[in-house]
Amino acid sequence: MARIAIIGGGSMGEAILAGLLRSGRQVKDLVVSERMPERARYLGEKYSVQVAAVAEAVETAGFIVVAVKPADAESVVGEIAEAAAQAESDTVEQVFVSVVAGVTINFYETRLPAGSPVIRVMPNTPALVGAGVSALSAGRFATPEQLADVSGLFRSVGDVLTVPESQLDAVTALSGSGPAYFFLFIEALVDAGVANGLSRAVATDLAVQTMAGSAAMLLERLDSQRAAGEDVALDTSPSRLRAMVTSPGGTTAAGLRELERAGVRAAIANAIDAAKTRSEQLGITSE
Repeated sequence: MARIAIIGGGSMGEAILAGLLRSGRQVKDLVVSERMPERARYLGEKYSVQVAAVAEAVETAGFIVVAVKPADAESVVGEIAEAAAQAESDTVEQVFVSVVAGVTINFYETRLPAGSPVIRVMPNTPALVGAGVSALSAGRFATPEQLADVSGLFRSVGDVLTVPESQLDAVTALSGSGPAYFFLFIEALVDAGVANGLSRAVATDLAVQTMAGSAAMLLERLDSQRAAGEDVALDTSPSRLRAMVTSPGGTTAAGLRELERAGVRAAIANAIDAAKTRSEQLGITSE
């Protein structure tokens, strides 16, 4: 089994590391490179994993996961490229995996040794608890087998799907920023519950469990449809489940009417559009 190097020990790098260990990867097959000494020591002690400099980590790895901040991408990729060039004679082909927001595949391909397979991944923060969703895009030199291998790595922290790189800004706007929209909605539900006489503790429990249960209902329906071979791309389960909860002339209908009157759909669409535009503006290309 090819060794996996995680370059960057921030929250996402740690989430990937923890997920790989949780899924059965052996400590001996993992190495982490983290520039901050205290963070490096924390990761080494907590996960009993080898912590090494970038060059050493890259030299011994078949998969190099780059999980640094966008501002650090230029310098770190330069180090990785130098180390990868020296390791070119090794028998294991190295696959480079980027989870750095806004950094294009072409950015890597123009800096790494010629023909290097690059796969760009956009995970989201629920990966920290093994419940994330990651969108993968393959570079021109990555094979279907390598894409499948990387998909397997990220299934350790949640669900996985594949999209063209041109869609990753939209992915960022929806699933990358989506947890913040969700938390804002929960916050609003709790505040409204308190305003209507509930204690904050009770309102919080009700809101969180309601959202978790509703998501579980939708996931169960989608899983059942996939198992039956149905095309979930044409699915209308959210609207069907909403209709199931909404009795004519009832309390839910009254509440939904106010949400529609307030333009909740337009507000959500505008939020996604704004986040996508900002993701495009922050993009780091090969220039």
